[in-house]
Amino acid sequence: MRIHEGSQGGRDGALRGVAAATAVRRPYHLLLLVAFFIASCAAPDTRHQIVISTREQKLAVLDRGNLMAIYSVSTSKFGLGDWRGSRFTPLGQLQIAEKIGGDAPPGAVFKDRRRTGEIVPPDSPGRDPIVTRILWLRGLEAQNSNAFTRDIYIHGTPEERLIGTPASYGCIRMRSSDIISLYGIVGVGAVVSIVNTSLASAIPGFVTPGTLAIR
Repeated sequence: MRIHEGSQGGRDGALRGVAAATAVRRPYHLLLLVAFFIASCAAPDTRHQIVISTREQKLAVLDRGNLMAIYSVSTSKFGLGDWRGSRFTPLGQLQIAEKIGGDAPPGAVFKDRRRTGEIVPPDSPGRDPIVTRILWLRGLEAQNSNAFTRDIYIHGTPEERLIGTPASYGCIRMRSSDIISLYGIVGVGAVVSIVNTSLASAIPGFVTPGTLAIR
């Protein structure tokens, strides 16, 4: 009988030890869950704004309203609009919904927003994939409400010789070096304004500083 009681007591003690160890680990697990939740609910980027002029084929980046940089881009060769199934570049107010490819090397090819493993150098003959980085846009207005489902991006292109002219199938194309630079500046939630006017008309008090590099 004593042996039985001793065995039972040993099992009870072991169970209490396991329960105590679990209780010690639980707060740590809760902290990890809280940290993950906070990270997933990061505040949108309200500091930066992008303005794209389809007329000038230029993209301006603003930091709290101050001009940071201007890049040459390429918008749709088919025109402007947001009809489903079209290849137009939408106008109006949009925002960056997702950022994709932050660790990809220049020229890395994406298909359905996944890397294929291929690298395509600039101006490779007969090649026109999405490369390097993707900023996926979501429309904020009725006139561009289809932009997200139409997969309208700001992205890198190997057809760098065509930058500065309308040559895309609806997206906004950039040189690989430029989209890497832009990707590092703006965050998810940043507003993107696409206009069919000049940058000077779209940006209040627009003045190009003499020291500003226009790429």
